[in-house]
Amino acid sequence: MTVRILSGTEAALALLASLKPKVKRLNPKLVIVQVGNDPASTSYIKKKLESCKEIGMRCEHRHLPEETTFEELHSAIESLNTDTDVTGFIVQLPLPSALAPHTSMLLDGIDPAKDIDGFTATNAGMLLLGRSDALPAATPAGIMALLTHEKIGVRGKHAVVVGRSNIVGKPLALLLLNEGATVTICHSQTQDLAARTREADLLFVAVGKAGIITKDMVKKGAVVIDVGVNRVEGKLIGDVDFEGVKEVAAAITPVPGGVGPMTVASLIQNCVRAAERNARNAK
Repeated sequence: MTVRILSGTEAALALLASLKPKVKRLNPKLVIVQVGNDPASTSYIKKKLESCKEIGMRCEHRHLPEETTFEELHSAIESLNTDTDVTGFIVQLPLPSALAPHTSMLLDGIDPAKDIDGFTATNAGMLLLGRSDALPAATPAGIMALLTHEKIGVRGKHAVVVGRSNIVGKPLALLLLNEGATVTICHSQTQDLAARTREADLLFVAVGKAGIITKDMVKKGAVVIDVGVNRVEGKLIGDVDFEGVKEVAAAITPVPGGVGPMTVASLIQNCVRAAERNARNAK
Protein backbone atom coordinates (compact mmCIF):
# COMPACT_ATOMS: atom_id res chain seq x y z
CA MET A 1 0.00 0.00 0.00
CA THR A 2 1.30 3.43 -0.97
CA VAL A 3 0.55 5.85 1.83
CA ARG A 4 -0.62 9.43 1.16
CA ILE A 5 1.35 12.01 3.11
CA LEU A 6 -1.12 14.74 4.07
CA SER A 7 0.73 18.04 3.82
CA GLY A 8 -0.67 20.61 6.18
CA THR A 9 1.70 23.14 4.62
CA GLU A 10 0.05 22.86 1.21
CA ALA A 11 -3.48 22.86 2.63
CA ALA A 12 -2.72 25.87 4.83
CA LEU A 13 -1.38 27.84 1.88
CA ALA A 14 -4.58 27.09 -0.04
CA LEU A 15 -6.77 28.14 2.90
CA LEU A 16 -4.82 31.35 3.45
CA ALA A 17 -5.01 32.21 -0.25
CA SER A 18 -8.80 31.79 -0.14
CA LEU A 19 -8.96 34.31 2.71
CA LYS A 20 -7.10 37.11 0.90
CA PRO A 21 -10.14 38.72 -0.77
CA LYS A 22 -12.05 38.81 2.54
CA VAL A 23 -9.05 40.24 4.37
CA LYS A 24 -8.77 42.99 1.77
CA ARG A 25 -12.48 43.81 2.05
CA LEU A 26 -12.89 43.55 5.84
CA ASN A 27 -9.45 44.73 7.04
CA PRO A 28 -9.46 42.67 10.28
CA LYS A 29 -6.81 42.99 12.98
CA LEU A 30 -5.39 40.12 15.02
CA VAL A 31 -3.47 40.64 18.28
CA ILE A 32 -1.22 38.05 19.90
CA VAL A 33 -0.46 38.47 23.61
CA GLN A 34 2.68 36.73 24.85
CA VAL A 35 3.80 36.64 28.46
CA GLY A 36 7.43 35.71 29.02
CA ASN A 37 9.93 34.19 26.60
CA ASP A 38 9.02 30.54 26.08
CA PRO A 39 11.06 29.54 22.98
CA ALA A 40 8.32 27.36 21.47
CA SER A 41 5.76 30.13 21.91
CA THR A 42 8.08 32.64 20.26
CA SER A 43 8.50 30.28 17.30
CA TYR A 44 4.75 29.72 16.94
CA ILE A 45 4.07 33.45 17.13
CA LYS A 46 6.62 34.13 14.40
CA LYS A 47 4.76 31.73 12.10
CA LYS A 48 1.44 33.42 12.85
CA LEU A 49 2.85 36.87 12.15
CA GLU A 50 4.41 35.66 8.90
CA SER A 51 1.12 34.09 7.75
CA CYS A 52 -0.78 37.29 8.48
CA LYS A 53 1.77 39.28 6.52
CA GLU A 54 1.46 36.90 3.55
CA ILE A 55 -2.24 37.67 3.14
CA GLY A 56 -2.14 41.33 4.11
CA MET A 57 -3.83 41.00 7.49
CA ARG A 58 -3.03 43.50 10.21
CA CYS A 59 -1.38 41.72 13.13
CA GLU A 60 0.19 42.96 16.36
CA HIS A 61 2.41 41.16 18.85
CA ARG A 62 2.06 42.44 22.43
CA HIS A 63 4.94 41.00 24.43
CA LEU A 64 4.57 41.25 28.21
CA PRO A 65 7.36 40.50 30.72
CA GLU A 66 7.66 37.18 32.55
CA GLU A 67 6.77 38.82 35.87
CA THR A 68 3.41 40.12 34.60
CA THR A 69 0.78 39.66 37.33
CA PHE A 70 -2.71 38.21 37.03
CA GLU A 71 -4.19 41.67 37.45
CA GLU A 72 -1.97 43.13 34.71
CA LEU A 73 -2.78 40.38 32.23
CA HIS A 74 -6.48 40.58 33.06
CA SER A 75 -6.35 44.33 32.46
CA ALA A 76 -4.64 43.78 29.10
CA ILE A 77 -7.39 41.34 28.11
CA GLU A 78 -10.10 43.81 29.12
CA SER A 79 -8.39 46.52 27.08
CA LEU A 80 -8.41 44.31 23.99
CA ASN A 81 -12.05 43.36 24.61
CA THR A 82 -13.08 47.02 24.39
CA ASP A 83 -10.73 48.08 21.58
CA THR A 84 -13.02 48.42 18.55
CA ASP A 85 -10.04 48.22 16.16
CA VAL A 86 -9.16 44.71 17.36
CA THR A 87 -11.15 41.99 15.57
CA GLY A 88 -9.77 39.04 17.50
CA PHE A 89 -6.94 38.13 19.83
CA ILE A 90 -5.26 35.23 21.57
CA VAL A 91 -3.26 34.76 24.75
CA GLN A 92 -0.38 32.51 23.75
CA LEU A 93 -0.07 29.37 25.88
CA PRO A 94 1.54 28.12 28.00
CA LEU A 95 1.62 30.98 30.47
CA PRO A 96 4.52 31.35 32.95
CA SER A 97 4.30 29.17 36.06
CA ALA A 98 2.92 31.95 38.27
CA LEU A 99 -0.01 32.51 35.90
CA ALA A 100 -0.54 28.94 34.68
CA PRO A 101 -3.00 28.00 37.50
CA HIS A 102 -5.24 30.88 36.40
CA THR A 103 -5.24 29.99 32.68
CA SER A 104 -8.91 28.98 32.48
CA MET A 105 -10.09 32.09 34.33
CA LEU A 106 -7.99 34.37 32.15
CA LEU A 107 -9.09 32.75 28.89
CA ASP A 108 -12.73 32.91 29.89
CA GLY A 109 -12.29 36.66 30.37
CA ILE A 110 -11.86 37.04 26.60
CA ASP A 111 -14.88 38.44 24.76
CA PRO A 112 -16.30 35.37 22.94
CA ALA A 113 -16.75 37.47 19.79
CA LYS A 114 -12.96 38.03 19.76
CA ASP A 115 -11.98 34.55 20.99
CA ILE A 116 -10.32 33.36 17.80
CA ASP A 117 -8.63 30.47 19.62
CA GLY A 118 -12.13 29.15 20.43
CA PHE A 119 -11.27 28.47 24.08
CA THR A 120 -14.01 30.34 25.97
CA ALA A 121 -16.92 28.49 27.54
CA THR A 122 -19.29 30.39 25.24
CA ASN A 123 -17.66 29.20 22.03
CA ALA A 124 -17.23 25.68 23.42
CA GLY A 125 -20.93 25.62 24.29
CA MET A 126 -21.93 26.90 20.85
CA LEU A 127 -19.81 24.16 19.29
CA LEU A 128 -21.56 21.58 21.49
CA LEU A 129 -24.91 22.82 20.16
CA GLY A 130 -23.67 22.63 16.58
CA ARG A 131 -23.99 26.38 16.07
CA SER A 132 -22.50 27.53 12.77
CA ASP A 133 -21.61 30.92 14.27
CA ALA A 134 -19.26 29.43 16.87
CA LEU A 135 -15.55 30.21 16.65
CA PRO A 136 -14.19 26.65 16.90
CA ALA A 137 -10.92 25.73 18.60
CA ALA A 138 -8.22 26.44 16.04
CA THR A 139 -6.41 23.08 15.93
CA PRO A 140 -9.55 20.91 15.57
CA ALA A 141 -10.96 23.30 12.97
CA GLY A 142 -7.65 23.12 11.12
CA ILE A 143 -7.80 19.32 11.14
CA MET A 144 -11.29 19.38 9.66
CA ALA A 145 -10.13 21.84 6.99
CA LEU A 146 -7.23 19.52 6.14
CA LEU A 147 -9.62 16.59 5.69
CA THR A 148 -11.82 18.70 3.44
CA HIS A 149 -8.83 19.83 1.38
CA GLU A 150 -7.74 16.21 0.94
CA LYS A 151 -11.33 15.14 0.10
CA ILE A 152 -11.42 12.71 3.03
CA GLY A 153 -15.02 12.31 4.15
CA VAL A 154 -16.02 11.67 7.76
CA ARG A 155 -19.75 10.99 7.45
CA GLY A 156 -20.55 7.42 8.44
CA LYS A 157 -16.93 6.69 9.39
CA HIS A 158 -15.71 5.51 12.79
CA ALA A 159 -13.43 8.19 14.19
CA VAL A 160 -11.28 7.43 17.23
CA VAL A 161 -9.82 10.42 19.09
CA VAL A 162 -6.98 9.64 21.49
CA GLY A 163 -6.85 12.52 23.97
CA ARG A 164 -9.59 14.45 25.77
CA SER A 165 -8.14 17.93 26.25
CA ASN A 166 -10.38 20.99 26.06
CA ILE A 167 -8.09 22.39 23.37
CA VAL A 168 -8.01 19.47 20.93
CA GLY A 169 -9.64 16.17 21.90
CA LYS A 170 -13.09 17.27 23.06
CA PRO A 171 -13.76 19.97 20.43
CA LEU A 172 -12.41 17.71 17.67
CA ALA A 173 -14.80 14.93 18.75
CA LEU A 174 -17.70 17.41 18.58
CA LEU A 175 -16.73 18.65 15.11
CA LEU A 176 -16.51 15.06 13.87
CA LEU A 177 -19.84 14.20 15.49
CA ASN A 178 -21.47 17.25 13.92
CA GLU A 179 -20.24 16.07 10.51
CA GLY A 180 -21.81 12.64 10.89
CA ALA A 181 -18.96 10.48 12.17
CA THR A 182 -19.36 7.86 14.89
CA VAL A 183 -16.88 8.96 17.53
CA THR A 184 -14.95 7.14 20.24
CA ILE A 185 -12.82 9.15 22.67
CA CYS A 186 -9.89 7.39 24.34
CA HIS A 187 -7.79 8.69 27.23
CA SER A 188 -5.46 7.66 30.04
CA GLN A 189 -8.13 5.50 31.69
CA THR A 190 -9.14 3.64 28.51
CA GLN A 191 -8.76 -0.12 28.83
CA ASP A 192 -6.97 -1.87 25.93
CA LEU A 193 -6.21 1.25 23.90
CA ALA A 194 -4.89 -0.78 20.96
CA ALA A 195 -8.22 -2.60 20.58
CA ARG A 196 -10.01 0.76 20.30
CA THR A 197 -7.54 2.34 17.87
CA ARG A 198 -7.65 -0.71 15.58
CA GLU A 199 -11.36 -0.03 15.07
CA ALA A 200 -10.73 3.43 13.61
CA ASP A 201 -11.34 4.41 10.01
CA LEU A 202 -10.03 7.82 11.07
CA LEU A 203 -7.51 7.93 13.93
CA PHE A 204 -6.64 11.23 15.63
CA VAL A 205 -3.89 11.28 18.25
CA ALA A 206 -3.35 14.23 20.60
CA VAL A 207 -1.79 13.20 23.89
CA GLY A 208 1.76 14.57 23.82
CA LYS A 209 3.54 11.21 24.20
CA ALA A 210 6.09 10.43 21.52
CA GLY A 211 5.39 7.25 19.55
CA ILE A 212 2.45 6.11 21.67
CA ILE A 213 0.66 4.79 18.57
CA THR A 214 2.52 1.99 16.80
CA LYS A 215 1.94 0.00 13.62
CA ASP A 216 0.12 -2.85 15.35
CA MET A 217 -2.43 -0.40 16.79
CA VAL A 218 -3.67 0.84 13.40
CA LYS A 219 -6.17 -0.77 11.06
CA LYS A 220 -4.95 -1.30 7.51
CA GLY A 221 -6.19 1.53 5.31
CA ALA A 222 -6.93 3.95 8.15
CA VAL A 223 -6.36 7.70 7.95
CA VAL A 224 -4.05 8.81 10.77
CA ILE A 225 -3.87 12.42 11.96
CA ASP A 226 -0.98 13.07 14.36
CA VAL A 227 -1.50 16.18 16.50
CA GLY A 228 1.37 15.54 18.90
CA VAL A 229 4.55 17.62 18.92
CA ASN A 230 7.36 16.22 21.04
CA ARG A 231 11.03 17.18 21.11
CA VAL A 232 13.23 14.10 21.39
CA GLU A 233 17.01 14.34 21.06
CA GLY A 234 16.64 17.71 19.39
CA LYS A 235 14.10 16.53 16.83
CA LEU A 236 10.36 17.17 16.59
CA ILE A 237 8.33 13.97 16.41
CA GLY A 238 4.66 13.17 16.82
CA ASP A 239 2.58 10.87 18.97
CA VAL A 240 2.55 8.33 16.14
CA ASP A 241 5.44 6.08 15.10
CA PHE A 242 5.46 7.59 11.60
CA GLU A 243 7.81 5.12 9.89
CA GLY A 244 5.97 2.09 11.21
CA VAL A 245 2.39 3.32 10.86
CA LYS A 246 2.83 4.59 7.30
CA GLU A 247 3.29 0.93 6.26
CA VAL A 248 -0.37 0.19 7.06
CA ALA A 249 -2.17 3.54 6.89
CA ALA A 250 -3.83 4.86 3.74
CA ALA A 251 -2.93 8.42 4.71
CA ILE A 252 -0.95 10.08 7.50
CA THR A 253 0.17 13.53 8.60
CA PRO A 254 3.87 14.19 9.21
CA VAL A 255 5.34 16.03 12.20
CA PRO A 256 6.30 18.74 11.56
CA GLY A 257 4.40 19.95 8.49
CA GLY A 258 1.05 18.31 9.20
CA VAL A 259 -1.44 19.72 11.67
CA GLY A 260 0.73 22.65 12.81
CA PRO A 261 0.38 24.85 9.72
CA MET A 262 -3.37 24.19 9.70
CA THR A 263 -3.70 25.48 13.26
CA VAL A 264 -2.14 28.79 12.21
CA ALA A 265 -4.33 29.07 9.10
CA SER A 266 -7.45 28.18 11.08
CA LEU A 267 -6.65 30.84 13.68
CA ILE A 268 -6.48 33.45 10.93
CA GLN A 269 -9.69 32.09 9.40
CA ASN A 270 -11.42 32.55 12.77
CA CYS A 271 -10.31 36.19 12.79
CA VAL A 272 -11.87 36.63 9.35
CA ARG A 273 -15.06 34.92 10.58
CA ALA A 274 -15.17 37.33 13.51
CA ALA A 275 -14.82 40.26 11.08
CA GLU A 276 -17.62 38.89 8.91
CA ARG A 277 -19.88 38.60 11.95
CA ASN A 278 -19.05 42.17 12.94
CA ALA A 279 -19.94 43.34 9.46
CA ARG A 280 -23.32 41.54 9.57
CA ASN A 281 -24.13 42.96 12.99
CA ALA A 282 -23.30 46.47 11.83
CA LYS A 283 -25.97 46.37 9.11
